[in-house]
Amino acid sequence: MAAGREPRIRITGTPNPNAAKFELNQAVFEAEGRSFFEPPPPGADPLAEKIFQVRGVRALFMADNFVTVTKEDDVGWPDIIDDIREAILEALPRLR
Repeated sequence: MAAGREPRIRITGTPNPNAAKFELNQAVFEAEGRSFFEPPPPGADPLAEKIFQVRGVRALFMADNFVTVTKEDDVGWPDIIDDIREAILEALPRLR
């Protein structure tokens, strides 16, 4: 991200009620994307590692300027959405 530009995240729904798109105000991921259906090995991907620490996260897709998070059926978005946003913001400095 450009120096002096505060990262912002816009959260939108998807056709899948168990998935939400976390869109950043700048591209920070590889354009071709990455998918995770389980936590990555330690050190392999700091962002995926951090998001999977949030209880109820089932899968991730990351590309360009967004992360789509899929949650478990028995977890509500109000219970985890702030933790996911915080995980993304905390991991951003390690992605640059």
